[in-house]
Amino acid sequence: MSLPARFRALPDNDKAALVRKLMQNGTPDFDFFYLIGLSTLMATLGLLLDSSSIVIGSMLIAPLMYPILGVSLGLVMMGQNFDVLQRASTTLFKSLGVGLALSVTAAFFFGEASSYETAEVMARTVPSHLHLLVAIVAGGAVAYVLARPEWGDTLPGVAISVALIPPLASVGIGIASFNPVVIKGASMILLLNLVGIIGIAVIIFLLMNLSEKQNIAESTIKKEAEKLVKENEAIKEVVEEIKEHSIESKHNEKDNQKS
Repeated sequence: MSLPARFRALPDNDKAALVRKLMQNGTPDFDFFYLIGLSTLMATLGLLLDSSSIVIGSMLIAPLMYPILGVSLGLVMMGQNFDVLQRASTTLFKSLGVGLALSVTAAFFFGEASSYETAEVMARTVPSHLHLLVAIVAGGAVAYVLARPEWGDTLPGVAISVALIPPLASVGIGIASFNPVVIKGASMILLLNLVGIIGIAVIIFLLMNLSEKQNIAESTIKKEAEKLVKENEAIKEVVEEIKEHSIESKHNEKDNQKS
């Protein structure tokens, strides 16, 4: 069996699950940005402490891979509709912006001259074509594994190999320390990772013929939007309850003072 046929022959249920997972996990909600923020802060602190174990831990909690693959899916589907591409691109740029801002802030307030150029930081300032090759291999792995649920246990290893958050955090450290060498090198590595992953994922998604799952992507986006509306309404209700409770407490204090 040829390789293209092998990808095309994947079960429709698995392909549909892949599309739903990318749309759901790439939703720009509180949970997504909360994890992006924590992973970036963790990576920044790990780089400043020159701790590879902390940096590795930050890669495991970062959900940045989903909007990146969402961009690839959007490119495959853009012949019919730009909604998927626009949504994923917006989420990706926002997450990169939030992560960079938090990294700069953390590095500025908690870093010092000696920690701005640790071995972990400087290791991410020398871009190479090998970074692009690693991104291609890792992107090819994750794009396929997401369509094969039985291989889901390998995702943490792929997340570590891609290493998207550490270069982003390194850029933040470079900005905080006004170091153009760090900024330039880490930015190039981050760009090579993005290009490699998006490019290979587009090829794999084309081989899977995921463009025919456009309706699933659109319906999932609508469901996620409705879910966000309900969550915001619930939050508003909680805020109102807190305000009412605060007002009642103030009134009770005044009544107690008068009595």
